[in-house]
Order: sequence, then structure tokens, then C-alpha cells
Amino acid sequence: MPEPEFITHLAVSLRPRPNLVKKVARMRVLLLEDDPMIGKGLSKALAAEGMPVDWVRDGADAAAALADGAHAIVLLDLGLPNADGLTLLKSARQSGFNAPVLIITARDTLDDRVSGLDLGADDYLVKPFELPELLARMRAVLRRHHGRAVSRVVSGETELDIETHELSHGDVVQVLPAREYALMLALMERPGRILSRAQIEERIYGWGEEVESNAIDVLIHSIRRKFGKDVIINVRGAGWISPKSRP
Repeated sequence: MPEPEFITHLAVSLRPRPNLVKKVARMRVLLLEDDPMIGKGLSKALAAEGMPVDWVRDGADAAAALADGAHAIVLLDLGLPNADGLTLLKSARQSGFNAPVLIITARDTLDDRVSGLDLGADDYLVKPFELPELLARMRAVLRRHHGRAVSRVVSGETELDIETHELSHGDVVQVLPAREYALMLALMERPGRILSRAQIEERIYGWGEEVESNAIDVLIHSIRRKFGKDVIINVRGAGWISPKSRP
């Protein structure tokens, strides 16, 4: 069977989920999808956009991952083994789960779409779909969730375009690679708040992904080299911050 266009030539190795996951808010995606071809393709494509993906393929594991509450957005297929997606969604919302949920499914009837939205989904996208549309819908859902009208985050003199990954600071404007983008987004969404090394790692790496001990230092050094040392402030012994806007 031919591959859908949006995942052609994409592949990624699976990352096992550890038994315990710290509940740290982060720009990570929870993908609940049982199709291995779609799951692999989306995992790689989203990671390339600076959004690490934790991929779960079974309904029982999906319920546990939703209960963890550690993701910025959920992509939910309704046809998971061992659990119906709409049932999972209803249970999660009733339990107080408030992260955005975007349903991705082959179910295209009006009743399915209405049920999904009424049970708490923030958007509903029917398969097959193109990756640019999925990304646009994710950005829109996240903007609404964070109360933003535009795809930009501003912290002090620094501005980050969520759509293009373009960072501007002073007179310098550059498009960031995926990891640097994820790091800057983590800091800029909480201007003036310290993020420790562990918190940043939780934010920008997926479950079970190998992380070198100096990986965060390398990323920060690269960003400072391009934009200047004041784009990220080091708080000795505690972590790093993105400066607040001056009153």
C-alpha cells in the first residue's frame, strides 16, 4: 500500500517510555497513534520542527500517558487498540486534563466530528492530511490555549516566531535549528523564570532519548554566539532565564 504523502520517506527509531516521568510543562507532543507508518513519520517530522514526540500505540498506555499530564499538546487517533479514543478523551477531560487535544482520525462522519469536539477536543483533522495543515492547526490550537492571537512570543528585547522559528534579538535575525528553537521557546514562554538543566532537558528531549551531559551548554553557547550573551542569562548554580520586558 502506498505511503500517505505527508509521511513519505520519513522514519525514526522508537524511544521507550521510562516508568516515571517528571511532570514538567514543556513543548512536547503526546502522539496516540497505533499505525506504525504514521507514528514514525509524524515523530520525525514534528521533532524536526522542534517538538519532541512521545509516541504511544495502545489504549491502556494512552490512558496512563494522559494521566501524567506532562505534554503541551495531544494528537489523538480514535482507533487505538484496547480503548476507544473518544472514551479516553471523555475520561481525561472529566479528570481535569486541560492540555489541547487535536483528533487525527479516518473517521469522517459528521456525528464523529461533533462527538469529538463536544467531548473536549480542540480540533478535528481527518486522515489523510498534509503535514503543513497539521502544523498550522497545532499552532492555532496552542495560540488559543495560551491566549495569543499571533504566532509570536516576546521576552524582553527578544522575539520568536513560532511558525518560522525565526529569532530576533537586537539587530540580529536568524532561523533557529530545531533544538535551539525548542530551548528558546521553553525559556521565552516563562520570561524571568529560572529553568534548570533538568527542566530544559525534559522540555526539549523525548522519552528515553540519549542526552549528552553538556548538550544544553552546547545549545546555549551556539545561541549566544549568534545573538549575544544577554539573549540567555545564566543564574549560577540554578539554571538559565530569558530576560523579562522592562516596564
